[in-house]
Amino acid sequence: MALDFSGKVALVTGSGRGIGRAIALHLARHGADLVVNFFRNRTPAEETAAQIEALGRRAIVVKANVGDPQALEHLLTETERAFGGLDILVNNAASGYNRPVMEQRVKGWDWTMGINARAALFLSQGAVPLMQRRGGGHIVNISSVGSFRVLPDYVVVGASKAALEAVTRYLAVELAPYNIVVNAVAGGLVETEALKHFRPLRENRRLLEEAARRTPAGRNLQPEDIAQVVAFLCTPAAQMIRGQVIVVDGGYTLTV
Repeated sequence: MALDFSGKVALVTGSGRGIGRAIALHLARHGADLVVNFFRNRTPAEETAAQIEALGRRAIVVKANVGDPQALEHLLTETERAFGGLDILVNNAASGYNRPVMEQRVKGWDWTMGINARAALFLSQGAVPLMQRRGGGHIVNISSVGSFRVLPDYVVVGASKAALEAVTRYLAVELAPYNIVVNAVAGGLVETEALKHFRPLRENRRLLEEAARRTPAGRNLQPEDIAQVVAFLCTPAAQMIRGQVIVVDGGYTLTV
């Protein structure tokens, strides 16, 4: 199926690197203009925007901590100022504290829930008027198989992703009258730079090798694997997929 997002505007949170960058670039390759969002590191976001512009598309870079309601308003205001409306929202930005249950703290819980679940609800809420101007739109939330499988030290992130999936279902039903289609993509272990923040390099290598061996598809996920499914969910061909969580893991959770 040929993808064509010509004339569409997409906002991808956390799109400076990793999965968010792959999604933004994939949408741009097929014609979309982009709002690139980051919080801490501007340089990768600027690099993403430069790659988008090299494809002949427009891109703006907006700093915003999606866990801050006022920052969400700023993100939407800048989107409206630059493009006048919005067609695609991808709630990708994520954070969290990977620690065992007995080491969790209230601050870490609140931080993770705010960024991974609450932000998707209120950014989607704020995006509705911008999408109405375009006759409707698509929202895709990026989840994780940790929402339904127990992963090491993943309790708070897993719980926040489960909450995100619940938010997805409610948004899908209540935004349907606005012609806004809402779904989620739950990825398995994706090879990104973020893995380096959680484990030593040698341990990462062993983890990735073992995961690839156990994956029926024969390899680990790349960010582009997630990006392609996100893009499909934003096409007319996916119009009747509503409130679903599409698992993209190469079959890993079927056998492990």
